Amino acid sequence: MNAPAEILTADVLIVGAGPVGLTMAMDLAARGVKVLIAEIRRYAEPPNVKCNHVASRTMEQFRRLGVARKLRDAGLPADYPNDVVFRTSVTGIELTRIPIPCRRDRYAETQGPDAWWPTAEPPHRINQIYLEPILLEHTAALSGVTLLNRTQVTGFTQDETGVVATATSLDDGGTRTLRARFMVGCDGGSSAVRKQIGAKLEGTAIIQRVQSTYIRAPQLRSLIPGKPAWSYYSMNPRRCGTMFAIDGHATWLVHNHLNAEEPEFDSVDRDRSIRDILGVGPDFEYEVISREDWVGRRLVADRFRDRRVFLAGDAAHLWVPYAGYGMNAGIADAINLSWLLAACVQGWADERILDAYEAERQPITEQVSRFAMDHAQKMIRARRTVPADIEALGPEADARRADIGREAYELNVQQFCCAGLNFGYYYTGSPIIEYDDAEPPAYSMGAFTPSTVPGCRAPHFWLTDGRSLYDAFGPAYTLLRFDRHADIAPLQRAAQATGMPLTVLDVDALAVPAEYVHALVMCRADQHVVWRGDAVPGDGDAFIARLCGRAMAQATL
Repeated sequence: MNAPAEILTADVLIVGAGPVGLTMAMDLAARGVKVLIAEIRRYAEPPNVKCNHVASRTMEQFRRLGVARKLRDAGLPADYPNDVVFRTSVTGIELTRIPIPCRRDRYAETQGPDAWWPTAEPPHRINQIYLEPILLEHTAALSGVTLLNRTQVTGFTQDETGVVATATSLDDGGTRTLRARFMVGCDGGSSAVRKQIGAKLEGTAIIQRVQSTYIRAPQLRSLIPGKPAWSYYSMNPRRCGTMFAIDGHATWLVHNHLNAEEPEFDSVDRDRSIRDILGVGPDFEYEVISREDWVGRRLVADRFRDRRVFLAGDAAHLWVPYAGYGMNAGIADAINLSWLLAACVQGWADERILDAYEAERQPITEQVSRFAMDHAQKMIRARRTVPADIEALGPEADARRADIGREAYELNVQQFCCAGLNFGYYYTGSPIIEYDDAEPPAYSMGAFTPSTVPGCRAPHFWLTDGRSLYDAFGPAYTLLRFDRHADIAPLQRAAQATGMPLTVLDVDALAVPAEYVHALVMCRADQHVVWRGDAVPGDGDAFIARLCGRAMAQATL
């Protein structure tokens, strides 16, 4: 007779321990929520060499979760330039350069297109092979987190009280039963969770194929003229591609962008393409560490939820990772959802608050994916129009290269210095945001207008005690009070009656951004504004009820 399957319980079951799942687990654990994580890989098994960029909004959250400093100290050498350079080949003639501070100078640098970020945590260039182990080690040590490696969730059922999943050990075939109030599929582009809830990816299945190779070439850096760079764009009539510095010394990731008439990964010779992108001859030696081929897509799930089961990250959306907004968008999903789940587990919110997740994140992923797709199409056109004589010598060739360099700079500075995607996006149509008559300002990939319009990110500033504004935010809602005479007692009483955590911050700052024109601004844990006014709403109980997801239809102000 078989032994009964082991039963493990938690508040939230997370399927997948990549950066998205780990970030969600960190945030939930910080809120006292018990978490199970099921991951098919072994503990500390190296991830693929994928993401190379951690966005500012992500670093702001990692600061709150206590891992920002560890991440800053990892990756490329401290003094290694994070520049993006365009050349005729990696070792060829430089066309233009986008200056980006090295991590040593990241907080202090004030000059250049990537040095003005209005935040305590600007972006960080680090490959996923260095990022993920730090997140994993931090998460695995947290109280309330149980990490199940070599474990595959093979199916689940749900009812009005929770989710019951069946999990199989990939080592011995044993089974476990996992019970949780909620489950989140962070299990990637081929998500089994997405398939079981019947959600479908919609959009453009193939934008471009990329033949990607992770190599070791210690001698390459000495062949590259001038100042090193984090990213190299190679533009010549033989082969166009991109190379990223991984360790700053010997390892590199080479992307060979296949053309439309090259429909398969083996359509072109990999070795010859790498040599054409690098600009080296047949005698140059390098070692292939791994093949990392991938397909650029623009796909968004038609829904992000089925009752108690949710999707986040690549399970919910896939697109060309221009501006680094593949993993970073997934982490934004995790941060958006985790505090809502915690609010339900902690008991101060109604489960209808969870309706905000899909209402907020699905439209944003649709917007961001279109930014990325549009940029991908422009880059494809640029690669197809590289002149045959781009490497020629003489004044005419110099002038032509200068023109190409200016065009490449203008096209790409917005994706590598993407303030708009970081700070400009806003939530519309959310059931837990009290909108007013103002329209949120438009944003692009590279530009945005700071705003306190409900749904927007609260503009950052520094408090007189040296803290970032966000350092002073509470775990749920924070009321910024710019006029100490404003009576907020009705809101405090209503929040206390419901158990809703409400932090009141009487603002004392050296300089407050001009966008703060109201006496009171209510913000959420994820930094988005939910309401603003010069006096508290007339019906404070109804207002707090709305923020808690209670009686939404009746809560009118």
